Amino acid sequence: MEAQERRDLIERRILSDGEATFKTLAVEFAVSEMTVRRDLELLEQTGSVRRIMGGAIAARGTAVEPGFEIRTLVGAKEKVNIALAAVEHLIPGETVVLDSGSTALAVARTIVGRGLGLTVVTPSILVAMELHDEPNTTVLVTGGTVRPGELSLIGAESVEAFERYNCDTYIMGVSGVDGKRGLSDYSNDEGAVKRAAMRAAGRVIVVADASKLGKVHLTNVAQPGEIDLLITDGPMDHPALVGLRAAGVSVECVPAL
Repeated sequence: MEAQERRDLIERRILSDGEATFKTLAVEFAVSEMTVRRDLELLEQTGSVRRIMGGAIAARGTAVEPGFEIRTLVGAKEKVNIALAAVEHLIPGETVVLDSGSTALAVARTIVGRGLGLTVVTPSILVAMELHDEPNTTVLVTGGTVRPGELSLIGAESVEAFERYNCDTYIMGVSGVDGKRGLSDYSNDEGAVKRAAMRAAGRVIVVADASKLGKVHLTNVAQPGEIDLLITDGPMDHPALVGLRAAGVSVECVPAL
């Protein structure tokens, strides 16, 4: 196979699936990972794909939600910084709703070892597993249908679970943050759970890395004025953040560490 033909096929594969790892592409096209990296470097210059740690994602707007494993790699260091900032806003002993998703999982990992004595309500199996051994911490799982890949819990059981709880803080992750259209997500089912969690909480803290800013996806989750605080690594003058501040939302931009 000629190099250009291989690159064209790699590009189509990523644009179709939304993502691919170096290892998967190397096996699929019977070349070394170094060759795949060089191909992706050239494709990135055309603007069609974006390289991340461990692979690449489609750079042009795609309605396909990247898989959980890929999302944990995108902005991994930035998500740790966002998580560190988010945990500073938690009050020892309070009841916290901790969302599903890669950034919320980073928050759960940051809670470990801090002795906050929280009660955590979560629709995420991964978050529950992260915190189940944390001393003086009670973990309540919402129940519902397991969403493959995400290991989040969706459906009527998960939504109804939040009707039983009065929570202090909801730490929410989203796929899109827009100054005018608010917060959005790929999945209707995930969006329904997020809206239920918002109704159960006294304050809403959104954690979103810079790649989410300016994005609008299928499912509306919240209008800008419905959240209290957004923590991100994006620039303070980003139009999405300007719009949120105009709606009365507090915005915290964390510096790179």
